Amino acid sequence: MRDKLKKHIQNRLDTYVYQSKQTSRAIMNDATIKQKQEAHKRRGAEIVKCSATARIHSIHQDEQQREATVFYEVHIRYLIKQKEKLYLEEEADQRYSEWIDGELIQDFSIQDEGDRTSPRFIPPLEEDEEQQSLRFKYSRVEAVRYAEQYWNSYNPQFKKFEVNCTNYISQCLFAGGAPMVGYPKKSGGWWMRNNDWSYTWAVAHALRWYLPSAKQGLKAKEVSNVSQLMPGDVICYDFEGDGRFDHNTIVVAKDENGEPLVNANTYNSRMRYWKYEDSTAYTPNIKYKFFHVLDR
Repeated sequence: MRDKLKKHIQNRLDTYVYQSKQTSRAIMNDATIKQKQEAHKRRGAEIVKCSATARIHSIHQDEQQREATVFYEVHIRYLIKQKEKLYLEEEADQRYSEWIDGELIQDFSIQDEGDRTSPRFIPPLEEDEEQQSLRFKYSRVEAVRYAEQYWNSYNPQFKKFEVNCTNYISQCLFAGGAPMVGYPKKSGGWWMRNNDWSYTWAVAHALRWYLPSAKQGLKAKEVSNVSQLMPGDVICYDFEGDGRFDHNTIVVAKDENGEPLVNANTYNSRMRYWKYEDSTAYTPNIKYKFFHVLDR
């Protein structure tokens, strides 16, 4: 089973690079590969090499060993060429596959992009009657350094959530020097302490509304064009375009066209093109919000 899974993964990796050429391989979930290739092509980029490491979490077989299910994790590295420059995009995918008599029946990701349970409505943010100006300097270098360190691992100093995208972004902003404020009000400020947290720290929709409206501590300005963003800034995603924002990413670099490359958690990824056109959650109705974190 391990050898068959290894061969299946290698066939998928080869298809990311060679799909434009004639091939007799039939690859399951071929559409997701095409989406990623086409998304890169639209921005003048190409996947020139693809490699991966995989780890099997569990294998379950029936008594006759005819049927088997496999839960596994695959860490994929894409070498992207854009114009004359190269950079590395990465993702960590948790997957499930079913096999009968050694033949693959289905294989798919068991991770959702973003927080589909994020509420449309959040309680009004509570403001302190006497607000003190908090002086700090936001370090974009430190925010990005943290984003790179923990894109595919978890800082034990913070609680880990099943849907961890906004918790991860909040940690990056905190590492950049943004101070926590509002404790212990759940709907006030932006904080995590004593295994408790504000809505704004961990809920995608809440952080989207907090960033441009905060009166102290972490503040951000909404900008109209993605080109105005810098490393350390935040992009918020409403995949369905229904007004509920369910994902956040942090800008860690710019590509050769001056567009952001982002890191994210839940579906762990780094140096990913910001539009998420290759995401299983992507819809034509997607809406974005671009927030430039204000330096102090």
